[in-house]
Amino acid sequence: MVQENLIELFANSFRSNWDLPGYTNYGESQTFKYADIAKKVAELHILFEQCNIKRDDKIALIGKNSSQWAIAYIATVTYGAIVVPILHDFNPNDVEHIANHSESKLLFAEESIWETLENQKFSHVESVFSLQNFDCLNLLNQSKLDKELLNSANIAKLFGEKYPNGFSHEDIQYAEKSNSELASINYTSGTTGFSKGVMTLCNNLAGNIVFAMNSKLLQPNFRIVAFLPMAHAYGCAFDFLGSTCAGCHIYFINKIPTPQVLLKAFAEVKPTMIFAVPLIIEKIYKKRILPKISSPVVSVLLKTPGINQLILSKIRKTLVDAFGGEFIEVIVGGAPLSADVEDFFRKMKFPITVGYGMTECAPLISYAGHKEFVPKSCGKILDCMEVKIKDPNPETGTGEICVRGEHVMAGYYKNTEATEQVFEDGWLLTGDLGTVDAKGNITIRGREKTMILGGNGQNIYPEEIEAKLNNMPYVMESLVLESSGGKLVALVYPDKESVDAEQLAPEQLEEKLEENRKNLNNILGNYEKIQKVKIYPHEFEKTPKKSIKRFLYSADFDNK
Repeated sequence: MVQENLIELFANSFRSNWDLPGYTNYGESQTFKYADIAKKVAELHILFEQCNIKRDDKIALIGKNSSQWAIAYIATVTYGAIVVPILHDFNPNDVEHIANHSESKLLFAEESIWETLENQKFSHVESVFSLQNFDCLNLLNQSKLDKELLNSANIAKLFGEKYPNGFSHEDIQYAEKSNSELASINYTSGTTGFSKGVMTLCNNLAGNIVFAMNSKLLQPNFRIVAFLPMAHAYGCAFDFLGSTCAGCHIYFINKIPTPQVLLKAFAEVKPTMIFAVPLIIEKIYKKRILPKISSPVVSVLLKTPGINQLILSKIRKTLVDAFGGEFIEVIVGGAPLSADVEDFFRKMKFPITVGYGMTECAPLISYAGHKEFVPKSCGKILDCMEVKIKDPNPETGTGEICVRGEHVMAGYYKNTEATEQVFEDGWLLTGDLGTVDAKGNITIRGREKTMILGGNGQNIYPEEIEAKLNNMPYVMESLVLESSGGKLVALVYPDKESVDAEQLAPEQLEEKLEENRKNLNNILGNYEKIQKVKIYPHEFEKTPKKSIKRFLYSADFDNK
């Protein structure tokens, strides 16, 4: 069990960082100091009392990243209730299902999202509150509460009566809750099917937070640009929870994190630490770097000793400046980084590293700083975790990665069958295929469920092929599948910007993609070769960590 209590981590941060800036909604002028956050949390505790919320009641939360989202989350956990974060881009049916399945009594929602939902479909929710101002939006299921008494003006009045001399450090009194108890239920949006409710213990969250603080990943006054969805485990643990407990100043991005949006925010905020997913880094590489290094002249110069280092140094400086110029490192998680992108970033000595985790571990499993990072790996297993490889291939050592330790969930909420399927003799079966070296560095090859068994018995990892194809001209993203005839085929969503810039006709684009297929096959093994490429008209649907929902495209390629 982690020694530091989760709820006390929040209380200690508010007391220690009282006058430091805490939360800012990027693009807005208001900044909440830690004192302001603590006061808002106390006001919401009064609101919960008015709503007759008891210990371990569930409170659901849906909206884009914002200071108010973060405050509602912390207020729920420190009250002793269980928070149910719902990803803002879930469809209405999923939102209603999650609220009902979790038996949430309250719902905090962004008003624009609430307008898309149907009141009558919520079976347990009694009150709905705005994430803009915490006012009551609706009372449901014959609630006997008085809507007027729940509005922010009345809660502020009750707050003034409870703290007539003002709210100070000494007034921070939170629920006593053991780390062995439930803190949240996180509903996953995976690549292989419908979401399950991950029961995350206080201990799981505390372990991730303490690791971030003890390893100096996060420290007081660090500036953080929070653009990963906070309802997802990765963004929640590091952009938000760890940063809050460490006393960082968090700038919440509530827009789609395109490279343009992020680079503008980085230039203005100058973040101290950057947490990202591969898609973001790969897009920046493809848009900002690849065009420069692909020209014939630069390609030759990059192969010329001496001159190549000057060019790499210049590109590195440009990129460091684009990221704000004051960051310690970029930590990539959620999926493996493209090998080509990683190779180039390392060649120019850019401070980037790759970690590994999953929602079921809240999320961190392995990490190594960029100076210790082993290329192509995803870091070293944490000291509070153990790892083993199940049924390793005798030749390659590749098998299913299994973990156990302080970060592992309690199971799936109201789903005993799924829980039993994912645990074996106390080990969590991750579903990821990979290897572990003697020093505990994990290298991932692909997902067990997506691995394709070749005709001669070879293991084919489609993600590795896709990473190569995605770095080729006119390709925005791709999906490698096995056709009904046992051949490997690729769906390609084109890079519309490049196609439009060159005014390519449909048949010209097909010719370009066919050239890509031939060039790709030249660098693949015989058993991995792609037989056909077909244009897919839309961007592939993705999970919050930007992995393609492969199960949606598992039908026969010939029918696409």
